[in-house]
Amino acid sequence: MDPAFTRTVDQVDLLRFSTAGSVDDGKSTLIGRLLYDTKSIFEDQLSAVESSSRKRGADDVDLSLLTDGLIAEREQGITIDVAYRYFATPKRKFIIADTPGHEQYTRNMVTGASTADLAIVLIDAAKGLSLQSRRHALIAHLLGIPHVVVAINKMDLVGYAQSAFDAIRTEFTEFCTRLGISDLTFIPLSALRGDMVVARGENLAWYPGPTLLEMLESVSVVGTRSGALRFPVQLVTRPIATDPEQIRSYMGRIESGGVARGDAVTVLPSGHRTSVRAIMTLGAELPSAYAPQCVTLLLADEIDISRGDMIVAAQQAPRADKNVSAHLCWMDNEPLAPSRRYLVKHTTRTVKAMFTEVTHRIDVASLGQLPADGTLRMNDIGSVNIKLQQPLVFDSYRDNRATGCFIVIDETTNHTVAAGMIQ
Repeated sequence: MDPAFTRTVDQVDLLRFSTAGSVDDGKSTLIGRLLYDTKSIFEDQLSAVESSSRKRGADDVDLSLLTDGLIAEREQGITIDVAYRYFATPKRKFIIADTPGHEQYTRNMVTGASTADLAIVLIDAAKGLSLQSRRHALIAHLLGIPHVVVAINKMDLVGYAQSAFDAIRTEFTEFCTRLGISDLTFIPLSALRGDMVVARGENLAWYPGPTLLEMLESVSVVGTRSGALRFPVQLVTRPIATDPEQIRSYMGRIESGGVARGDAVTVLPSGHRTSVRAIMTLGAELPSAYAPQCVTLLLADEIDISRGDMIVAAQQAPRADKNVSAHLCWMDNEPLAPSRRYLVKHTTRTVKAMFTEVTHRIDVASLGQLPADGTLRMNDIGSVNIKLQQPLVFDSYRDNRATGCFIVIDETTNHTVAAGMIQ
């Protein structure tokens, strides 16, 4: 195998970020501006957008059409689903999740931001701070997104006045401080005109900070390599009777940390200890591997291991328990019903679950606790206690996003009804 292939995971500098904000704050236009000004769109895409813009009677190219790909979005002028876009600069590669602004699509925002390293919360400079902006900041905080950029957009509508920027920054900083967001950056910009997105422009000379692209290119992305080994087993390959040399092996993706040949590991939830005999990928043996590589592990001892078990660092084991407390974002039209049958899918394990208590809902405006009345409704964010039929192997979401999150599935309809973050 080419050694360069095995180094790819380590060398690619990739930033995943999401955009969120109220309706018409300019999320799609901002992403369109990033793509356009970094020359990341093809000529035929640009021609199609120019044609659509002319049909709408617009004088300039409507860059929001580069991301509003659904027909319903083009007709309504809003973003409904999560639109993913990819682009690169000489310094970094990017994956963008353009998430909806309407309150009823909050669940889509949770989906789009769940793997983000950075969240951009847009605020309309002319309208000021909204409840939905607070909701998006709260979700970014609950999802453990390490960096939050507040893009105060449409500065052209307030004459690029620094006073308008300062007023919003002061109010939102106070809210985010109470929330506990520590890494917070404010950038004034005009996505429509291009000021402070990729180029600085001439209208915001009073702002000494970086442009949005400069911020995206320079922000630190720690990733999951530095954590403790977490390897959920996805597939077990068993020996073939006609091949006495073959031994049992375990396939999956390293969710955090790394593993090397000879490392001591523990298999959970059984608690058996062993060591790593070999690490394989695409038929080649590796001396070591790191998140998020997909590999096959061969162990020194024959142990009863099944899909859903987790191989972890022997000295840094996570919890294994049948009782879980978590923050939950409810996504389904049908409210949570304690008597209903649910499944919890966590890494590669799916187990039956019962909600024993809904302790409270979170008031987005005040960050206080509201009575839950034993249920959660669509787009509610609350705190719950769950009893599981079999133990999960997990970390708190704050310590490890990969092993601290789960989804809830309605066993009757097979619908995904909620996303959870373990406390």
